[in-house]
Amino acid sequence: MSIKSINPFSLEVLKTFDEMTNEQIDHALEKAHSTFLKWKTTSYDERATILNKVGAILRSKKTELSKLITLEMGKLLAQAESEIDYAASIFEYYAKHGEAFLKDEKIQVDSGEAYIKKSPIGVLLGVEPWNFPFYQVARFAAPNIMIGNTIVLKHASIVPQCAKAIEDIFKEAGAPEGIYINLFVRGSKVTKLIADKRIQGASLTGSEKAGSELAMMAGKYIKKSVLELGGSDPFIVLEDADIERTVSLAIKGRTVNNGQSCIAAKRFIVMEKIASEFLTQFKAAMGKLKLGNPLDTDTELGPLSSEDALETILKQVETAVSEGAKIEIGGKRANQKGAFIEPTIISHITPKMKIYKEELFGPVASFYVVKTVEEAIALANDTEFGLGGSVFTKDIEKGKEIAHQIDSGMVFINHPTKSSVELPFGGTKKSGYGREMSPLGIDEFVNKKLIRVLKEGESL
Repeated sequence: MSIKSINPFSLEVLKTFDEMTNEQIDHALEKAHSTFLKWKTTSYDERATILNKVGAILRSKKTELSKLITLEMGKLLAQAESEIDYAASIFEYYAKHGEAFLKDEKIQVDSGEAYIKKSPIGVLLGVEPWNFPFYQVARFAAPNIMIGNTIVLKHASIVPQCAKAIEDIFKEAGAPEGIYINLFVRGSKVTKLIADKRIQGASLTGSEKAGSELAMMAGKYIKKSVLELGGSDPFIVLEDADIERTVSLAIKGRTVNNGQSCIAAKRFIVMEKIASEFLTQFKAAMGKLKLGNPLDTDTELGPLSSEDALETILKQVETAVSEGAKIEIGGKRANQKGAFIEPTIISHITPKMKIYKEELFGPVASFYVVKTVEEAIALANDTEFGLGGSVFTKDIEKGKEIAHQIDSGMVFINHPTKSSVELPFGGTKKSGYGREMSPLGIDEFVNKKLIRVLKEGESL
């Protein structure tokens, strides 16, 4: 069977790739393992050199790589260019700071000495999504290669050209063969790989279902896993917020990456006193967004990643309406070529509706009106997800107080949730566990070994 690259704007097949055979997969795992045995003995300087070269190549090829992202999954070209720069910065960040993050940690003891030595653990399996095809890979691969681990990576099947490009960049950077290997396999084969003795850990960014299956297998074979799953981030607006500015950020927060981001603002929770004015401005701004070819610089909203993605969200909207929700704007397939849904706002949602509990992966906003801050917090937490969230207010201390009560891995005050290489990224509840980025991101797949030293004649 072949893996197809399909342009979600033109809906044409761009390229096809053959799926790897079992023999090819086995060869890849063996190569990654044999390379690990050598790579784990290299110096931090050697590892940093490779990471810096990868970052430099990403920057030098930004034009062609960003266009590849846009062609395969529909991201606006300017956002794709920013993604390439961001991915490069992640490789450079861990090249610069990795040695310091991995230094020995001394422990105060009464006699002799004791310290924690951080060591690599082996071959790691990465399972990455299509929505940020370079950035998502970078935040997994960069810290772990710096640790001394090696990577086999199964990328999303709808971005195979991006997947191959990343592997080619490692080769161009002079990385030893086996440091980073792309696996052209389907999702159904992924979890079985965890049973292989050569795999020592796994990280997945994707759906709750895929994460659950991977975690189950990792648990069965007693291997470390990190999961970054879905989100249904609350966007809380207090009465004193600057409505015009907040609406502008609401548009960015909901439509970034064409609305296909786990940390996109999804549930807009607005205080009753300003709800009508906020909604009026929100609808007007959503209605003005220009849909079109994501390669065109004046396009403001591109297509969803695939026809399947479009059909899924259209069905969610249709079901919400059938259960009594109200469409404030949009709600239908856009009248143009490509996998487009109209920018949409849905209100009058109740806890009994399916949409109340679901993640909406596209430019569709859920709108809620609340009377009190306590009600806003309760609504924000009434979800199985717990990835990000945001609070908008002029009263910073009040914003912090609310942020402390939101059950999520990240909360931003006066800005939609946003990732940055120096900040830890991850969630709680069914949004997953573990952290990526920042010093915490290099701490997941390491053996934290205790070294205890006593001189002759000393005792514990």
